Amino acid sequence: MRVVAAMSGGVDSAVAAGRMLDAGHEVVGVHLALSQSAATLRESARGCCTIEDAGDARRVADVLGIPFYVWDMAARFKHDVMEDFVAEYSAGRTPNPCLRCNEKIKFSALLDKAVALGFDAVATGHYAQVVERADGGRELHRAVDSAKDQSYVLGVLDADQLARAFFPLGDTTKPDIRAEAKERGFYVASKPDSHDICFIANGDTKGWLTSRLGEQPGEIVDAASGEVVGSHQGAYAYTVGQRRGLGLDRSHMDGDPRYVVGVDAASNRVMIGTSDLLGVNAIRGDHARWCGPPPEGVVEVGAQVRAHGEEVPAQAWASGDDVEVRLSGRIRGVAPGQSVVLYDGTRVVGSASIAKSWLER
Repeated sequence: MRVVAAMSGGVDSAVAAGRMLDAGHEVVGVHLALSQSAATLRESARGCCTIEDAGDARRVADVLGIPFYVWDMAARFKHDVMEDFVAEYSAGRTPNPCLRCNEKIKFSALLDKAVALGFDAVATGHYAQVVERADGGRELHRAVDSAKDQSYVLGVLDADQLARAFFPLGDTTKPDIRAEAKERGFYVASKPDSHDICFIANGDTKGWLTSRLGEQPGEIVDAASGEVVGSHQGAYAYTVGQRRGLGLDRSHMDGDPRYVVGVDAASNRVMIGTSDLLGVNAIRGDHARWCGPPPEGVVEVGAQVRAHGEEVPAQAWASGDDVEVRLSGRIRGVAPGQSVVLYDGTRVVGSASIAKSWLER
């Protein structure tokens, strides 16, 4: 097969490209330029897509002896990921940009361009596994390394995208991947992993949002009493479950911690309360994406609402683009805009964007 190996400049995508070549595929390395003003050097483990990263990817391609190209997708990334990120926070929702990037960039824009150029598939360094069924269909499963499993952020892939996706690292642990990279002579073998939001290199999400949305002063309100207990400079900077950075005067409160329990974008209010107001056991999701046929009727699943969160037994049923999920127990800090990803054992069933969550007694 002719395969585009998406090469970020990190160790995982480097080994993924090498493994695809070892498997006998015709491999071309592609680095995605996602920033319209890329930094020259990486300053920390945060961020990505610097000129230094592109150079690291090119050096790996040279070691492997494969062609290498840089594809400019900065405008598409800005529209589909960064502007979406701002719009979601502005609406009082908490998005996961990694899911959006996988859905809109790596397995849409990149895959579409690759297919248009005559390639058969895209390979990435994600930690997940693709299992082929006897009937030729493909399933997405969790990685062997549970600490690095990235199946959650791939839950947005549909059956057609999954049919053209390879994840060569899913059967290996991260320490073994680094050891393999060293054996292959890759300069990036000990390069730190990227983490957090790639386009906010300093990790200051609040500051980044404020620079784009401006200060929007509003009230912090006690959800139980309706009393105004504080003020903020922008409700968009808060998310359900948040405890730190509330800036409350605790002198008139009891000793229980306070958390964000709701963000009302329309009134620019942040609602706070005690932990008992955070627990939910019912979720309604929209924008459903299925990694195969949609479930029929009520099905038993595992539900996960964060990239490294705990999977909770649940029942789910689909209705058009919507999904209803009933959890076996309460979970805390479920925010609109997050994604709920559904599992059947290790298999990813699909995902949806959380529109509402509540406690059903």
